[in-house]
Amino acid sequence: MAKIIDWDSHIGRRLSLRDLHVFFIVAQEGSLAKAAAQLQVSQPAVSQLIADLEHSVGARLFDRSSRGVTLTIYGRALLGRGRSAFDELKQGVREIEYLSNPHTGEVKFGCPEGLSQILPPVIESFSRLYPGILLDIHEEEFASFAGKLRSRSLDFVLQRLHGRPRPEDHSADDLDVEILFEDELVIVAGADSRFSRKKKIDLAQLIDEPWILASPPSWNHKVITEACQARCIPMPKVVLSTFSSHIRASMLGSGRYIATFPRSVANYFAGPFGVRVLNVELPPRPWPVAILTLKNRMLSPVAGVFLDHLRQFTASNYPAVARPD
Repeated sequence: MAKIIDWDSHIGRRLSLRDLHVFFIVAQEGSLAKAAAQLQVSQPAVSQLIADLEHSVGARLFDRSSRGVTLTIYGRALLGRGRSAFDELKQGVREIEYLSNPHTGEVKFGCPEGLSQILPPVIESFSRLYPGILLDIHEEEFASFAGKLRSRSLDFVLQRLHGRPRPEDHSADDLDVEILFEDELVIVAGADSRFSRKKKIDLAQLIDEPWILASPPSWNHKVITEACQARCIPMPKVVLSTFSSHIRASMLGSGRYIATFPRSVANYFAGPFGVRVLNVELPPRPWPVAILTLKNRMLSPVAGVFLDHLRQFTASNYPAVARPD
């Protein structure tokens, strides 16, 4: 009973959602002055609110210095728990909106450029079914995605994994990993290439051709390196090094170049760019495409609707790519 009274007197009556919002902004900006400017209030007002908040929780939340403020261990604890509380409220509001009108809402997710080529047909069919749902796609590096996922700025992330997750790897213990489908690296050429009409090609036949290949330590470069080492042949002659899928696909149009793509992306580029998958044997290296979500976080209903649509689409459109049981 004492704990309930303690909560009511020290927290329940004194800690408001606005207090937490200001606390989040100060933590984000690392400065009372910058936080005040963003909130369009005076710095003394922000300073007083933080002081009151520290009194309410009974701990110093920030260390002050001439360079700004930094979170204490108590501040970091409140930040993590507070974000969770705010996220639950936000998800509750989104669920109410969905229940009021299940065809409206917003889905925010991350997807790197090298994987995003599989999305246009998914989005096209989804938007016809749910024209009132906004899809907000962020294209960045995974390190940025992981941070946004953990801060609950994104609903989920679509990501290629370098092999299946290993039990001893604890870097993503706070994430749920769902394998969407297993992709693979393939060697490709343009429709006008003399190799595109051959039924079977030995890798050694392509070594002296001009190649477009991503730089090491990329997965593309690693698989081709392993294939050449297995055959005891030199690495191909790389004339252009780029991670850009669109540059690679565009350059293949001349018929001069050899490149690599994930099979799913090569299939998508077959229509608009005339990309052809060459029948070249490579070491079997699974390349999983996964859905990453934050553990113990309930997705919004609209995010769940989109992921169900994505699962159905990949199950129907990638029969040549092995899917997990």
